[in-house]
Amino acid sequence: MVDATDATFQAEVLDSELPVLVEFTAPWCRPCEAIEPFLVDLGREHEGRLRLVRLDIDANLRVPSRYGVLSLPTVIVFAAGEPVETVHGAQPRRRYAEAVERALAA
Repeated sequence: MVDATDATFQAEVLDSELPVLVEFTAPWCRPCEAIEPFLVDLGREHEGRLRLVRLDIDANLRVPSRYGVLSLPTVIVFAAGEPVETVHGAQPRRRYAEAVERALAA
């Protein structure tokens, strides 16, 4: 999983040729820690077809504001530089897998 910042978000996510799953997180967010193994597993499962990026909302304020991130965890899947699916809160692995599958099929 790549750590992005406000400064690197364009290059890491929006300019990516692959779909990108972005986890908006913070060091104090326990539900974020709980879902991260699901996300890493999805990254392995779709290696070469999906990128994983993590963005710390405490250290980076512009990008979360731009995408309306108001709660953690928030996971947004981007394809061709556009958000295509958003998952709010800690959800079962299946929910993240479905979001990824829809982005890969698009």
